Amino acid sequence: MLSRSARIAVIGAGPSGITAVKNLLDAGFTDVVCFDRNDAVGGNWLFRLESSHSSVFETTHIISSKTLSQYHDFPMPSWYPDYPSHEQLARYFQSYADHFDVTRHVRFGVDVLRVEPLPSHRWAITVRTGADDSHEEFDAVVVANGHHWRPRMPSYPGEYTGTLMHSHEYKRATPFAGRRVLVIGGGNSACDVAVETARVSATTELSWRRGYWIVPKFLFGQPSDVVGQRTQWLPRVLRSRLNQFLLRVLQGANRDYGLPEPDHAFGATHPTVNSELFYALRHGHITPRPEIARFDGRTVHFADGSSGEYDVIIACTGYWIAHPFLAPDVADFSRGPVPLYLRMFPARFPTLSFVGLFQPLGCIWPAAELQAKVLARRLAGTWSPPADLDAAIAHELAHPDYPQLDTPRHTITVDYHQFKARLLRQLPADWQASASAPAPVG
Repeated sequence: MLSRSARIAVIGAGPSGITAVKNLLDAGFTDVVCFDRNDAVGGNWLFRLESSHSSVFETTHIISSKTLSQYHDFPMPSWYPDYPSHEQLARYFQSYADHFDVTRHVRFGVDVLRVEPLPSHRWAITVRTGADDSHEEFDAVVVANGHHWRPRMPSYPGEYTGTLMHSHEYKRATPFAGRRVLVIGGGNSACDVAVETARVSATTELSWRRGYWIVPKFLFGQPSDVVGQRTQWLPRVLRSRLNQFLLRVLQGANRDYGLPEPDHAFGATHPTVNSELFYALRHGHITPRPEIARFDGRTVHFADGSSGEYDVIIACTGYWIAHPFLAPDVADFSRGPVPLYLRMFPARFPTLSFVGLFQPLGCIWPAAELQAKVLARRLAGTWSPPADLDAAIAHELAHPDYPQLDTPRHTITVDYHQFKARLLRQLPADWQASASAPAPVG
């Protein structure tokens, strides 16, 4: 338990960081400092045309509906569309931060260089502002720097002599006009980039190494995640089979579009939410390709023996989980399981926590908000984790919401509804007793 005058540092003013600050303030902590390298709150949703921290591009819209993406304490405006744009989301987060007095606690234009535990059980933080470094001590640290900012690049035999880039650098389709484009990947970014570049490129081709489940944004005239919410009463196996059946009936099989069939059950990887990919494939705007075998100049050879010539390759191959300001012996989640209770608390450091370090089959922010409420109660002494935290973490890792493929992309997956339910069980019945705040108007 910390005194209400304890100094608490929050790293990152994205959607997870700002709700951490808000809930710490609600718990009565008065000295909360949030560090962020940008000039406004919003994190990944601060679109910049130049390459930056943000991975969104010019036409990005959210892939979960607003109904299941808004903070409990701050609903989105009723007039927002089902799938808001990045501009609308940035305004939403800025409105949230202003309404709850979070913005006043953020130091913008600051890079966090080092976060080190001290023998006194406090934390030493080194930050850089412009060309100047400074050092401060805090009683607790909340890490909310996101996990979509350090690109993971693929590796293939041979050398490619065209332009090879990660989707993190992709901002708009116009630079690819008239060019031969190959997109690698079957996730949300890959399919969005393929659809966007296909509008202007000479050719766009899409390379998959395995099959993916493609979910349209709307089912039966409603957002697909809202429809999916109604099946939560079913056992996981039956729910997975029902989702697979619906997708087959409504869209046909992947092979009907020249794509490989999924070799795993629905939920074993993150479904790709896209209503335009199949349309573009069947209209000839995108050509499917199998896994890449090797490079040879501008020629790419594929696993089926075919090949193609490309001016640009866009690798949509995910991101590393990275906390460069923490020493590896404090926390290193770049490979293997992520040992955090409720995806938040490490066993060794009771005053170190992570908010938003999970990848739901759904939206992050509502569950990150609940994490922040649990975190604030822990630091205030009104909630305690299990006495044997190592055992609790091991149990959580051994019982995932969905058995996941053993890939770096699937080390932090949770089910949106089940994870929220686990967090809600940690909160008192009146956790949302106060009236919700008015929606933003921007």
